[in-house]
Amino acid sequence: QVQLVESGGGLVQAGDALRLSCAASGLTFSSYTMGWFRQAPGKEREFVAAIRGSGTITTYADSVKGRFTISRDNAKNTAYLQMNSLKPEDTAVFYCAASLGRALFTNARLYDYWGQGTQVTVSS
Repeated sequence: QVQLVESGGGLVQAGDALRLSCAASGLTFSSYTMGWFRQAPGKEREFVAAIRGSGTITTYADSVKGRFTISRDNAKNTAYLQMNSLKPEDTAVFYCAASLGRALFTNARLYDYWGQGTQVTVSS
């Protein structure tokens, strides 16, 4: 049974940093592209970042480029999202997701497995 468990969310002030983690089990982790998505109240789920199984290729949404960094540790079956210079508009539930293969999908429908989400709240 595949499980993705996010952690690291919380309440921070604008300009602060947070690191989210996504611990995966029940799958061959290095075979999966890992993605981070977020959903703010009243809005659709949106793509944030993705990283190929090897960890060598990444892609980001324009809104987070230069502030967020996605990474992974295949030995620990864990993906990370380092978020710096947080803004109030980053407030959302953040989800990690896994997609079998090499493609860096930005479409949430193309991901096979999802975590339960972790809340990130940025106050002004």
